[in-house]
Amino acid sequence: MTDDLLNSQAETVRGFNRFYTRQIGVLDEGLLASPFTLTQARVLFELGIRKAVTAREIGDVLGLDAGYLSRIVQNFASQGLIRRESSPDDGRQIVLSLTPEGRKVFRDLDKKSHAVAASHLSGLSTPRRARALTLMQDLQRTLSHEAGDGTLTIRTHRAGDIGWAIERHARIYTDEFGWNDDFEALVATLFARFATKHDPDAERCWIAEVDGERVGCVFVVRNEEDPTIAQLRCLLVDPKGRGLGVGKRLVDECLAFAKTAGYTSMLLWTNDVLTSARRIYEGAGFALVKEERHHSFGHDLVGQIWKRDL
Repeated sequence: MTDDLLNSQAETVRGFNRFYTRQIGVLDEGLLASPFTLTQARVLFELGIRKAVTAREIGDVLGLDAGYLSRIVQNFASQGLIRRESSPDDGRQIVLSLTPEGRKVFRDLDKKSHAVAASHLSGLSTPRRARALTLMQDLQRTLSHEAGDGTLTIRTHRAGDIGWAIERHARIYTDEFGWNDDFEALVATLFARFATKHDPDAERCWIAEVDGERVGCVFVVRNEEDPTIAQLRCLLVDPKGRGLGVGKRLVDECLAFAKTAGYTSMLLWTNDVLTSARRIYEGAGFALVKEERHHSFGHDLVGQIWKRDL
């Protein structure tokens, strides 16, 4: 990554930080019209969700300097919000807990924080709200030190996967190629036919996951004209899974299954604008056998049939 690109990306992060701190009111003198700063409120929150905790444990969770945290704790104690007692497990340790007054202050602040978050969400339409929450969760997973290790797994489909596959096909092809609702209708028809009529011994659907999140799909069925030929359909790699070899792994799974199921060859239909998919097919040994122009999904396209022997 070039320095210029990294600098530009860093400025994007800083811009978002400035926007979001205004949104949630952390720049106000007191957070949520309270006498507490953001850091004090976070310490109070950690005390509120635990029965008893040491200052060191709070410091580790929040990454706070010990001296700074000590001053916050002392301030809370002087206001009668916390009590300090020797740990029953280790008399050298001092554990902190909220007093009844401290718990009341915590509940009031927690209720206000919840109301502000709900207020921000209430101004969004249901689809935009769902998208915002998904993006927040994705960002948290991406930046968290507890994020997964990027493990890619391929499994057969289960409840909920078919609906996900249809939705992601529609969204991605609309966003990236401008295809219209006819494409979603076609994909829905193909997946519905598979879901209701497939032969588990000879036809199968796979889902790719990275750290438990769906990032791709594909399925294999018998060719309608020749039952000795396997037909590969609806290969999709979500943008979240690109660059990880997801498409290759899915196609390899299809080929291995088709050989075991006794098919003599595999066939697939695609369009020439889908260059990433075509590279995967070529890399897997498929050869282009036919091209035909057609007008579909709101565009003039060149359909292609690819095939390879098994």
